[in-house]
Amino acid sequence: QVQLVESGGGLVQPGGSLRLSCAVSGFTSGYAGSYAFGWFRQAPGKEREAVSCISRRDDTKYYADSVKGRFTVSRDKAKNTVNLEMSSLKPEDTGVYYCAAVGTPPYYCSGSGADYTDWGRGTQVTVSS
Repeated sequence: QVQLVESGGGLVQPGGSLRLSCAVSGFTSGYAGSYAFGWFRQAPGKEREAVSCISRRDDTKYYADSVKGRFTVSRDKAKNTVNLEMSSLKPEDTGVYYCAAVGTPPYYCSGSGADYTDWGRGTQVTVSS
C-alpha cells in the first residue's frame, strides 16, 4: 500500500487553469514509477468517474473524452508526484478529485476505478464564475 495526498484544488473561474499534484509515499521499491496512477473525480450526486490515468511501465496516458485536449497527466519520478494540469476549465469539471494507484494490472482507466487499490482523500475543484 502507498499513501497518496492530493493538493492544488481550489476555486477557479471558467476558462482558468489549475494544477493538481499527488504526493506518493510508502512504497518499498523507492520508485513510484513502478505504479500506475489515475485521477478520478466525483461531482455532487454523481458517480465517481475516471478523468486521466498514466500506465505503470510505458507512461501511456489515458483521458476521458470530456477532458481530452484540456487536461494533461504526468509523473515526476524524482519528486514522487503525479500531476494533473487542467486548463480551459468548465463548470462541469467541478468535483472532488482523487488520486489513485495500483501496482499490478489490470488497471483500466474507466468507471469508478475499481482496479485501483490505493486512494487519496481528494481535493476539491470548483469551477464557477
